[in-house]
Amino acid sequence: MLLTIFLAIVVCAAVALMMFAGVAFIQDTKLFSSAPKEFREVLKPRDKELFYGAKAIGWMLMIFSVVMIIGALVISVWDSFRCEYSFWQFFLRFVMIFTLYKLFDMICIDYFLLLKFHFFQFYFPEIESVNHGRKYGFNIKSQLLKLLVVFPAISALVAWICTLI
Repeated sequence: MLLTIFLAIVVCAAVALMMFAGVAFIQDTKLFSSAPKEFREVLKPRDKELFYGAKAIGWMLMIFSVVMIIGALVISVWDSFRCEYSFWQFFLRFVMIFTLYKLFDMICIDYFLLLKFHFFQFYFPEIESVNHGRKYGFNIKSQLLKLLVVFPAISALVAWICTLI
């Protein structure tokens, strides 16, 4: 259980680092496909780097984030095999990791970073007008669908596959 929570924290930190790398350093609008549609419509492409080497630093951070996420998932599977988990134990481990990640995404990234601290708006001020007056996160239906349906289904599928092996 403690390892599961730790791995969920690692995934959350990696996602936050990935978002930071994309927004602050790389600044390529193609990377913002998960941003709200309203944001994507008003974003202006950034051709000039924030400073020399910013994109290189951003891509290194992005690669490191992906490695962190893959590593956390591999460790969770490996430890589950080592401890001879049943289907339900596999399922609970994955659903906890995905649920904690999605709650982090909804609360910390969408609510605090985007709405309260204006992190995204600092680097892309053109979205300020779209953000004005919002009191909750973005894509709430999509977020809840992932939290309540998609991630439990993926967790069940992964647990089923792992118990077959």
